[in-house]
Parts: sequence; C-alpha cells; structure tokens
Amino acid sequence: MPSFKTLDDLTDIAGKRVLVRVDLNVPVKDGKVTDTTRIERVAPTILELSKKGAKVILLAHFGRPKDGPSPDLSLSLIAPSVEAVLDHPVATASNAVGDAAAAAVASMKNGDILLLENTRFHKGEEKNEPDFVKALAANGDLYVNDAFSAAHRAHASTEGLAHHLPAYAGRTMQAELEALESGLGNPARPVVAIVGGAKVSTKIDLLMNLVKKVDALVIGGGMANTFIAARGTNVGKSLCEHDLAETAKQIMIEAATAGCAIILPEDGVVAREFKANAENEIVPIDAIPEDAMILDVGPKSVEAIKAWIERANTLVWNGPLGAFEIAPFDKATVAAAQYAAERTKAGKLTSVAGGGDTVSALNHAGVADDFSYVSTAGGAFLEWMEGKVLPGVAVLSKAK
Repeated sequence: MPSFKTLDDLTDIAGKRVLVRVDLNVPVKDGKVTDTTRIERVAPTILELSKKGAKVILLAHFGRPKDGPSPDLSLSLIAPSVEAVLDHPVATASNAVGDAAAAAVASMKNGDILLLENTRFHKGEEKNEPDFVKALAANGDLYVNDAFSAAHRAHASTEGLAHHLPAYAGRTMQAELEALESGLGNPARPVVAIVGGAKVSTKIDLLMNLVKKVDALVIGGGMANTFIAARGTNVGKSLCEHDLAETAKQIMIEAATAGCAIILPEDGVVAREFKANAENEIVPIDAIPEDAMILDVGPKSVEAIKAWIERANTLVWNGPLGAFEIAPFDKATVAAAQYAAERTKAGKLTSVAGGGDTVSALNHAGVADDFSYVSTAGGAFLEWMEGKVLPGVAVLSKAK
C-alpha cells in the first residue's frame, strides 16, 4: 500500500478541474522538440484523466527564464509535440494564472486537455509564494503531481499546491516511487550499487549514503581513480581528484564499518590521448604507465562486476564505468549493462537506474527497456539516492 494517494483513489471525476504537474522540460532545437521521452512518460496519466471525463489542466516549466515571459521559452513551442504524443487536441493559454488562464479553463469541456503557460514566467513559482500558489489553485478542484523529476524542488506547482487541493500521485510519479522503494527503500538483498562518472566531488553524499544501504558498491569511471590513488597506487595522467584522497579513505572506512564491500577496478584500458579509437592497451591497475590515462575498466574488472551482479537480487545503477561516449572505451559499460539486463529479463534481478549520463549509457548499450525501471529524473533521482527528503514527494505523503 503506497504512502500516498494515486489515481486509483480518484472516483467520479467527470467535470472536475484537475491540475496536473508534468515535466515538459524537453530538448528543443530550431523550434522543434528533439526528444519526446518525458512527454511519453506523462501521457498515461493525462489520457487516463481525460478518458474519465476530467478537465485536464497541465502545469509545467520550460528552461530557466530570467526576467519573466520569454517567447523562446514558451510552452506553446512544446504543445504540438504534446498533441502528437497524446493523439488528442491540446489547447494552450497565454498565462498560468489570471484572466487568460481562467478564461481558457472556463471554456473547457469534459475530457479536454489544456496546457497553461510556463509557470516559471512568474517569480512566485520558484519562491513558492502563497499568493501565486492560491492563483494556481483557483483554476483547479484536484491536484495531481506526475513530475518526479521536479520533486526535489519546493516550488508552487510541485509542493505548494498540495497544501491547497486534494493531492494525488500520477502514474509516472507512482511508478518512480515504487521502483525507488524496491531499489533502496525496502529492497530484496543482496543489493549491489554501481556508481560511475567523472568526479567524487559531485557524489560524496551519494557514496556516503549508499555504503550504509547496499551490500556492495562498484565504483567506476573517473571517480574510481581517486579511490585507487588514495590507496597509494599511481594512476598516471588519469582524471583524478588527488585532493579528495582523505574523503575517499573515509568513504572506504564507512563502508567497512557498515559491512559494504567496495569494488574497485583490477585492470584498466589506458590510452595516451582522449579520442575515439585511440591506441590503447589493457594493464593491471597497479601498473598504469606514467604517460597514460585510464579510460575504461578492463576485462578482469568486468568479470568481477558481472559476478557481483549475478549474486545480487537488486541492482541500483548511476553513471558509466568508462568514457562510454567514445569507442572502444564503452566496452565495460555495455558488457555490464547487457548482463544486468539479461538477469532482469530472466526474472532474477530488480534493476533500477537513473541520473545524468546513465540513461544515455543504457540506451547506447541497447538495454534501457530491459531494466526494471530507468528514471529520467536526473537531479531528483540523485537526491533520492543521497537519502535526501524530496519536498514534492513528502507533501504527497502528508496529504494522505
């Protein structure tokens, strides 16, 4: 039983004005949406409400407007793609509040879908100002939050509205929270986490939280070099935050205290230059040449990672193992991801992944659809992994 209300708790909503917070902060080039993934994620919630006869009023932000309305950040640019994904007409309003919004809402029929203008055109959105929250709430009878990706921000449309209207989690929010609960909240053990990426400095809180919650922590990417160097091993010209050696040591001490195994590379794929198909070699991790840099973990390391994945009942993944953007330094990430997908499809593993380059890496490996859940939330996913309270989630629990 979830600790928040969902669309399953909504009955007799025909004619009700439902304010739905969605994430439409999609990439746009030359006025065209280049990736509709986030729109596709919220489509089930929007269409379910519409089919039940609700008047569906979409709230969203787009970009980072500095000084009020800006034509190049208008949600009217996104509306055609929303219509195309939903295969349903979508009306637009020139403001999120005020007369323009009220008139657009008043003209709606049951089942209609309306997209209000960029909420961030108003400073009251990010400041969660009470008057702006009330102005938003005036156009709705119910509130549904389906934007987990914005749940780490206590904004008017992500947190404030839940204090003024009956609040529910949309299908995307529900799926995300249920996946995260199975990943770290109440997981099937053993739990293995894979954390990669360039720098330890951006993931200190994440690593400190994970070592207390997982049975094994696999560290890859550039951040692994900082841990390797902290043990006194030379890493040549590899990306390395030598000034964080003490932090790395402290994380390893915390892991040992908590009974969490830290898995570092045993070998590495090294090159003298950072470019696709650069001349490279595989060397033991304690034999990195002075003039070379580690750009991927080696085959022995991959086998060790796969062995941990095989032992696991739950896998949480954030960040690539190497420079996956350029061949051949994508091999470790691809091999480990494909093995995790294979175990997941066989029903032997619950796999939850997300944050930053993770989605791109899994798409590159061709397995994003084979994981139990892949979050597109970015910052919210990372803050959840760090053990932080997400305001947009906490307020839904309070609402129940």
